[in-house]
Amino acid sequence: MRTAEIGAKVLAGERLTAAQALILADHGQLLELGLLADAVRQRLHPEPLVTYVIDRNINYTDICISACKFCAFFKAPEDAAGSVLSREELGRKIEETLALGGNQILLQGGLHPELPLSFYEELLRFIKGYGVHIHGFSPPEIHHFAQLAGLSTREVLSRLQAAGLDSMPGGGAEILCDRVRREIAPRKCGADQWLAIMVEAHQLGMRTTATMMFGHIETMAERLEHLERLRRVQDQTGGFTAFIPWPFQPANTALAGRPKATAFEYLKMVAISRIFLDNVANIQASWVTQGPKIAQLSLFFGANDFGSTMIEENVVAAAGVSFRLSEAEIRRLVEGAGFTVRRRRMDYTLID
Repeated sequence: MRTAEIGAKVLAGERLTAAQALILADHGQLLELGLLADAVRQRLHPEPLVTYVIDRNINYTDICISACKFCAFFKAPEDAAGSVLSREELGRKIEETLALGGNQILLQGGLHPELPLSFYEELLRFIKGYGVHIHGFSPPEIHHFAQLAGLSTREVLSRLQAAGLDSMPGGGAEILCDRVRREIAPRKCGADQWLAIMVEAHQLGMRTTATMMFGHIETMAERLEHLERLRRVQDQTGGFTAFIPWPFQPANTALAGRPKATAFEYLKMVAISRIFLDNVANIQASWVTQGPKIAQLSLFFGANDFGSTMIEENVVAAAGVSFRLSEAEIRRLVEGAGFTVRRRRMDYTLID
């Protein structure tokens, strides 16, 4: 099948197979993909609206036993430089976030070998005392907590939800293909486990996001496998609010020296994601890795959300990438592209 025929299916609102999407990715011109993705975006979001959220990414610890090859942030348990965030510092960060108009805390950390489940429950109760939405703990963290506690992942999720967990970020997905995961993150939960934990979270009433970190050792076919598995879960649960594709940042990692994904590759992946994930409402731009101008351009390649003001971000920064945008800058970029801009909550309800 030619790209023109596949494009006609997209414009007709028909679902693509992974094989058809792979043909588009391999042979479609960038602007052709952008036009198709923009058509899908306009079908899903007829109003020219772009959203963003004010939140802070708080890493409660950098101590981690996973030692993923793509990570420049973690400290090994024996490294004296590793730390666990104190309650005093955590409280200060939350208060600063609230003062800046934030309504959400994104809470993630390394896979610490010794912290009990009660530590995380107390952490959630402490944060909840500030009246803020907690968007926390990726599936690999949940899997790790369950292994340490000798509990099922569903039991862990239920206990964390009771302690104040509101929703979950889609971190730790990398590429949902076990060949890739065995190579770059062999100590982290597998693709099936990642997906199963997301299904459990959705069944418990939590909404989650989904991500993809691409541009390292994976093939385009494996990226499509990732998208297809997400789409299948979304058909089952409807629990994903958004998808965030972002390119691997190689500096200061065990994979340093590999070529960095270009803006061309990034925009192509945003477009393919928008075209293929017909049941995920929102695609988020990654200005944190791409910078403001490419993120602005991605609004014409299928993205309809500008993500977070990211008051604090440590993981990507550890790989030498340090773009920063204020709320005013995000609003200016969105409006400069011809869209209406609105603040949102995690579930994409709008804030007046």
